[in-house]
Amino acid sequence: MSRPTAAAPTLVVGLAAMAATVVLWAGFALSIRGIGASGLTALDTALLRFLTPLVVLAPWIPRALRRVRHERRGVLLALCVGAGLPYFLIAAWGGALTSAALVGIVIPGTVPLFVTLLVFFLWRTRARPAQLGALVLIVLGVAVTVVAATSPDQVTGVAVLLGAGLVWSVYTLALRETTLDPVSAAIVLCAPSALLAGVPVLLRLVPTALFDGAAARDVLTFAAVQGVGVGVLAALCYATAIHALGGPAAATLGALSPVLTLILAVPLFGESVTVATTVTLLLVLSGVIAFNLLAARPAPPLPSAPRAAEATDRRTELEPSC
Repeated sequence: MSRPTAAAPTLVVGLAAMAATVVLWAGFALSIRGIGASGLTALDTALLRFLTPLVVLAPWIPRALRRVRHERRGVLLALCVGAGLPYFLIAAWGGALTSAALVGIVIPGTVPLFVTLLVFFLWRTRARPAQLGALVLIVLGVAVTVVAATSPDQVTGVAVLLGAGLVWSVYTLALRETTLDPVSAAIVLCAPSALLAGVPVLLRLVPTALFDGAAARDVLTFAAVQGVGVGVLAALCYATAIHALGGPAAATLGALSPVLTLILAVPLFGESVTVATTVTLLLVLSGVIAFNLLAARPAPPLPSAPRAAEATDRRTELEPSC
């Protein structure tokens, strides 16, 4: 009698991890939009976002400190800026001016576009012609949102979200270059951001509601969704999904996150599903999926970059994570 293979359990684990990742990514977009509806400021929520993972991952901090000594400074800076406090505040600003649906669509949806541009300008690596067609769909999707905007603030908000997508693209490239494991990378990017957000809040240099009667429900919600969910679980679940399903499949399934965000934003924030939003979603989603499925060319290493043995998959599939 033949022994059962591990393929089926691996597939189940991968799909479960990817489903959890999609929910957590949607939670990021929804909670970013929810800052304005809470009693907390953007800097308050940023402190919760970056301090909570440090508390949860405290036992691994010594290991992260040992490993960070061997990482390049440029990569560390890109990690901290691309997914740290600067990214969070830009995304929060864009979310305040637009909607949860657009946060969930524009930021992850434009990552393939910006990564392609960055790779070209940094290393003169061109995307395949078929992938360029996919990028056109993404550009058209964003253009629909701009044309259908009902106020100057919404146009500004879309521009800010594009900026957030650009910053996140820097993190995407840094994540591929780093030799740090996901836990160490999370600790490295959270530590300086928690410090930068915590000092002005704790010293009362900026308006804060954390110590002025902020609702415990708001604090716990953002600590759970942003701190534990986005800061810890999303990275671990996505890494598990990539290992079980492969990069292209995981990235393609991850493109479902904007769909879930759009659906949940209706009951949570009373957002309406307009024709423009639907067209934008369909165009951007089609572009992201097509780009990931057509990805085949390895991303080039940074100049003089020491390569770790485990850093292997350099393909240009792009996760739509936040």
